Amino acid sequence: MDPDRILPSFPAPSFRGAQEAALEDVRDAFADGNDVVLVRAPTGSGKSLLARSVAGAARTVEESTPSQATGAYYTTPQVSQLDDVAEDDLLEDLNVIRGKSNYACILPGEETTPVNRAPCARQRGYDCSVKHRCPYYSDRAIASNRPIAAMTLAYFMQTAGSEVFRKRDVVVIDEAHGLAEWAEMYATIELKPRTVPVWDDVTVPDVNDHEVGPVERTARFADQLVGVCERAKDDLLAKGDLTPEEAARRDRLQELRSELNWFLEDYRDRDSATTWVVDQPDGEGGELAIKPLDPEKYLRHTVWDRGNKFCLLSATILNKDAFCRQVGLTPDRVALVDVEHTFPVENRPLYDATQGKMTYEHRDETVPKVARLCLRLMAEHPDEKGLIHAHSYAIAGRLAEKFGEFGVRARVRTHEREDRDVQLEEWKASPDPEVFVSVKMEEALDLKGDLCRWQVLCKAPYLNTGDSRVARRLEEGQWAWYHRAALRTVIQACGRVVRAPDDHGATYLADSSLLDLFERAEHDTPPWFREQVDRMTEPDLPGFDPAAALAGMDAEPGPAGRSGGRSGRGGRTGSAGGASSRSSGARSGSGGRPAVGTTGAAGTDSTRGASAGEEADDDPMADHPLSDVWGE
Repeated sequence: MDPDRILPSFPAPSFRGAQEAALEDVRDAFADGNDVVLVRAPTGSGKSLLARSVAGAARTVEESTPSQATGAYYTTPQVSQLDDVAEDDLLEDLNVIRGKSNYACILPGEETTPVNRAPCARQRGYDCSVKHRCPYYSDRAIASNRPIAAMTLAYFMQTAGSEVFRKRDVVVIDEAHGLAEWAEMYATIELKPRTVPVWDDVTVPDVNDHEVGPVERTARFADQLVGVCERAKDDLLAKGDLTPEEAARRDRLQELRSELNWFLEDYRDRDSATTWVVDQPDGEGGELAIKPLDPEKYLRHTVWDRGNKFCLLSATILNKDAFCRQVGLTPDRVALVDVEHTFPVENRPLYDATQGKMTYEHRDETVPKVARLCLRLMAEHPDEKGLIHAHSYAIAGRLAEKFGEFGVRARVRTHEREDRDVQLEEWKASPDPEVFVSVKMEEALDLKGDLCRWQVLCKAPYLNTGDSRVARRLEEGQWAWYHRAALRTVIQACGRVVRAPDDHGATYLADSSLLDLFERAEHDTPPWFREQVDRMTEPDLPGFDPAAALAGMDAEPGPAGRSGGRSGRGGRTGSAGGASSRSSGARSGSGGRPAVGTTGAAGTDSTRGASAGEEADDDPMADHPLSDVWGE
């Protein structure tokens, strides 16, 4: 890598904001001998352009020996981010490759068959006459032979050990804040009828009811299952030509065998830093989930062995040392570059519109209040699109039901798991000031300009303590990690509606637990977001009036899940003009803090987090911000 080529590799005609200063800092960090540079760049900083600049500094074929790695990888966990890269003219030399299932076969009669189920994948020794024109193999050949190959993190990890995508000089990972969590997700093995083709051929034990412990009992079962998978795969291979269904069964048997062998190898490696946990809620015969904690070895194989130098970009790498521990990096060979936020803070206001706690215990009381708040916000923004982050489908459903009762359903769009992307695109394309009640849209969503001018955070996005990995970490007292994870999601969500220095958008907080989160995670809060929190005020909103909420719409209801009507008169913006000056600090004790400790967690006690004068609950977790997920 030649750090001096970073700035000349910038692909745009000119720099904007803090881009030039950021790249100078990145250049200096690599020049100082760091192997990894973390770039903490606020949303809207143009991280893709920064990524291209760093990739351009990779060693070239002309200046290398045959044994040296050349070129660069660009990878991101988000499919939408890769789509944006593919459509950006400034990034045209990032050669995108996707998994086989994203390409259709071009053989006559197979045009609707994905490449991973095409004749070449089904028939032994198949000689495809059009392989040179196959869209998958064409893209793969281009990406593997050009200086910069771009792919999703899933594809990048899956190609570890590939002869096609070998080690390169530079690896750039965009949206890297969740790298540890993504690795844990990819390395998780789910054993259930849908994922185990030989489920009916094995007897699944109760792994919790055994003297050797659940993980060891699971490992012994995994040994047996590998053998069953091997025999079933051999039987299929002996057939020669396979149907698409048989090819899918063969591939899944191979994948499962590989996954189980990886688990067994890592679990039995005394030097591995990975801790394995197992979930089997239904006991004997029930589904199993084998999950890793901090899968350092997995990341070393799939990521860190794939390059010489690494640049990881995100708005929310909140704590350098903690991030390094999670992903298996040595902090003294890692540099952190902070990029200045150049968007005026007054254009990205936070508003304390909290209505109470959204824990499961308090939700029946709070959800109607949040729904009424949203209706008042519709009246505040009659001509502007809004986004409601509902946190869960249960909350989204209850809000939609209340909107129907209030008579404002004509302005509201919802989605289910099955039509999430379709409804999102239709909402963005709609000329009406629709309000979109969404689930899990805090990241990788660009709502620039009038696509969205205001949003509501309905609930503090704490991780699900029903997940054994989360529970295990909390048992070990990792509360700082737990709060950082929630803060990271909040910061990501706040960045959805302000995408440029001249853009503006308001974020309203509806859950009082968010105020508590800001206090608990204050040490890990980036300065530019701390500025937003410190400026937070209470909004001056119109009263509850369904007619005012529909003022910008034709009130005739549209189809289910969609709004109808036309945009109408202008209305107030979300500016702080009429807001009170009381900051979030004045509300820090509102409603009492949730009790977040347990007597069994290291370094905690049953009164951890209780406000002054407030006694802890008999059940110390009953009022916790995550108690809602236990009840759903």
